[in-house]
Amino acid sequence: MQTFQQVGYKQNEYWQWLREHWDEFVIPVHLGVFNLVLLISVALEWFYGPLITTTSLSLIFIVLAFFWMTSVKKYNPEKVKKPLVVTSRVKRLLVPVIVLGILFPFFFTYGAYTGRWVFLGIPFSNYNPDFLWYDIILLVFGWVFSAILIPFWVLISGRITKPIEKNIQEGFKDQARKKLASMPHLKVIAITGSYGKTSTKFMVKDLLKERFSVCFTPGSYNTPMGICKVINNDLESHHQILILEMGARYAGNIQELCNIAQPDVSIVTNVGLAHLETFGSQEVIAKEKGTIVDNLPNGGVAILNADDGRVARMGADRSDIFRIMVGLNAGEIRGSEISYNTEGSLFKIEIDGEIFDFQTKLLGAHNVQNLLLAVGAAHHFGIRPKTMQLGAKNIEPVEHRLELKNAGDFFIIDDAFNSNPVGAKNAVEILSQFDSGKRIIITPGMVELGEIEEEENRKFGTAIGNADLDHIILVGEERSKAILRGISMIDGQDEKVKVVDSLFEANDFLKTIIAPGDVVLYENDLPDVYN
Repeated sequence: MQTFQQVGYKQNEYWQWLREHWDEFVIPVHLGVFNLVLLISVALEWFYGPLITTTSLSLIFIVLAFFWMTSVKKYNPEKVKKPLVVTSRVKRLLVPVIVLGILFPFFFTYGAYTGRWVFLGIPFSNYNPDFLWYDIILLVFGWVFSAILIPFWVLISGRITKPIEKNIQEGFKDQARKKLASMPHLKVIAITGSYGKTSTKFMVKDLLKERFSVCFTPGSYNTPMGICKVINNDLESHHQILILEMGARYAGNIQELCNIAQPDVSIVTNVGLAHLETFGSQEVIAKEKGTIVDNLPNGGVAILNADDGRVARMGADRSDIFRIMVGLNAGEIRGSEISYNTEGSLFKIEIDGEIFDFQTKLLGAHNVQNLLLAVGAAHHFGIRPKTMQLGAKNIEPVEHRLELKNAGDFFIIDDAFNSNPVGAKNAVEILSQFDSGKRIIITPGMVELGEIEEEENRKFGTAIGNADLDHIILVGEERSKAILRGISMIDGQDEKVKVVDSLFEANDFLKTIIAPGDVVLYENDLPDVYN
């Protein structure tokens, strides 16, 4: 159930996870051993019935069950980074799971004691109640088989409850649409892109709140239900601007969100490789992200990353909207001369031909790019550059996105959320510029990049090797192979690598090498569904 929740209740992704982990969660070792003993027992009874009695088989099962069940260590919950949240949806899902989980062992238990199928009354042809008046083979098979089916009950439960969930979600959507319709004065800013959506959203909020009453989606609330929750529960009549983050993993996701809240201002950060596995190509990703511009009304505003060719072309064929282009290399609002220190980033921004000095606690050129988009929004709404400067200086880093933290006598660069090829390389380059102590990276690499995942992780490894860091801690033996190949291409870097099985083990090893002044980069932190 925890896995089903982490994959967003997507049945296809849950099914794929079951296929990849069949030997761990579908047929674990102890169930496999029981089935093997059962198979041997049936064969012995079939060929040596007079010598091998059902009573002796029963004793074998009892001994095996004793050694299996008397130790509870295997049932102790493993450490997880994101435990199951028992929401109302989970409670609804659990009803069919529990019902099915009880019915199946009951059917087999009834048959083992009576020799007949429950409700049907049809007798079993090979029924053999030789030990304590029940069929031990049928009983053991039924319970082991029922245990193996438990993961599939979650899948079936998702299918059973899908119409209920859809009806509930449609109700929330209708409620959100009606609330927005009752606030004609409200301006809706919608933000999308492969990377940087959340960071840009908070930057836009921080620059606009100096003058306007702003409502915004917290964290990574970028799904239909996340947006509806904010609109229905948090949006109030005094709010003037609503800032929404719109995410997409499949074609059609952006349109579904725009059908809930049509944007007046659309911001597109970039078109990258995130979720390439589900989209198939960058062209499909670009088309999906461009939907947010297509949904602008007449007179709407698109604020676009001029440095990204795919983004720069969005809305170019629409003469009824205004386009504001921003970038580090192109655009009417442009950033330059970026430098870093332990306080964050320093850079310049050109607005209407005038140059302004900006400072922010954020790290990375991509964060400067995101801030340029926020400056574009603030400029459109009439915020003065000096007010923007003050707002930029007070922007706090988004949690787990190149977040610079003081951990006592050493520093942490927390970039643990949803790593991507551009951001990961940028984070490594930033780490390499620190000179206060040892530079350490902890990473499991990147996921959800489809066919290019291995190649991108190899390139990431090469970037790590070129950065000449002091310690490289890779999480996951299998996932680390491509990164290791990249690191090995740089002479003298292999000896700096330590491969561990989990983030918890990585942190334990870190304690043995950390010293005052050191800087540790956490680059990506995969959910529990990944090995």
